[in-house]
Amino acid sequence: MTAPMFAFALSPMTMIILLAIGVLLFGRRLPEVGRTLGKGLMEFKKGMTGIEDEVSNNILNPREEPRAMEPVTRQAPPQRITEATPKFTEDEPSPSSPPIA
Repeated sequence: MTAPMFAFALSPMTMIILLAIGVLLFGRRLPEVGRTLGKGLMEFKKGMTGIEDEVSNNILNPREEPRAMEPVTRQAPPQRITEATPKFTEDEPSPSSPPIA
């Protein structure tokens, strides 16, 4: 025994009860909820159409070579130039130190 395909179909009375509950819950926001659901469905359909187009293009033109991408040239970030550190030798006294008395 298999269950009928539409075993969980909603009767008209059940739909009226669900509609009344929806109006009670959402009240004044019902048009906004409907608009949001409509926009979501439209975005979903656009996404599905885009996927269908991509699949059909790949099936119809499978041997088409992909476009060659241009090589990306990366520039090195600018370097900070700092003053060269003075080189001290033990023979020369440093000019900023006072003489030892």
